[in-house]
Amino acid sequence: MSMLTPPGMGGKYRITGDKYPRMRRSRRRGRLVVGVVASVTALGLVGWGTLQLIDVFTGGGDKATAAGPKADCATRATPSPSPSASRGAAVVIKPSQITVNVFNATARSGLAKKTADELKKRGFKIGDVGNATAEYDKKVKGAGLLLGPPASLRTSLPVLATQLSGAERRPDGRKGADVDLVIGDGFKALNSKAAADKALAALSVPERAPVKKSC
Repeated sequence: MSMLTPPGMGGKYRITGDKYPRMRRSRRRGRLVVGVVASVTALGLVGWGTLQLIDVFTGGGDKATAAGPKADCATRATPSPSPSASRGAAVVIKPSQITVNVFNATARSGLAKKTADELKKRGFKIGDVGNATAEYDKKVKGAGLLLGPPASLRTSLPVLATQLSGAERRPDGRKGADVDLVIGDGFKALNSKAAADKALAALSVPERAPVKKSC
């Protein structure tokens, strides 16, 4: 019997050798604890990352609360100037206040008189009618050229331009208030009266800008 064998214990429970057996702690429990800690950490990181993504795509959380967007946001619509006004605040006048000289710069005959007669029906006063001077004869490639004193760019020329789309507007050094319509090679006809009246009405109505919300 070995000296390490307690008294009364023999047979198959006999302990032999000169060292006591070491009692090892179970590894299962340690692995379970490590697994739980890792899972909690991973869930925390996923949740934090999700909140960061939401914050990026929504522009930050300082503009909204749990109850939704701020209730004191005001909806405003500000008028914007019409295309003519954007070039210098056009002053709309009536066709009856405008005297138009009509000149034909093309090789087609009769255009000046025909156009002048139509403008007269639409309320314009008609001045001189005939062929264009050598300065413009056969030299106007577009639908027409509208000439007048510098001030007419904000008064009579925008009104006359409602009758002929695509006509160029140009100031010259004249002293009077009359304006010229020089018919060019691209001229086909005046705008229809309905279209001209609609364009004329639009001159006095400012365009409205898109609705904006400010908080």
